[in-house]
Amino acid sequence: MIFFNPAGGPELACDDCGCRWFDRMSGTCYECGAPVSEESQAEYRRALEAFALRRSREKEGT
Repeated sequence: MIFFNPAGGPELACDDCGCRWFDRMSGTCYECGAPVSEESQAEYRRALEAFALRRSREKEGT
């Protein structure tokens, strides 16, 4: 699940409990222990790439 912070940046949240904190070493949610799926990680990477592209275009326009 992807949320967007007030600055517009994407944040990955647990599909099971909505927690936004993950143990990157084990790939699990800190709150409930659910694994972060490869699909969720790929969706997050795409959202990060889109965010970075938007930000670079905004800077070019200023």
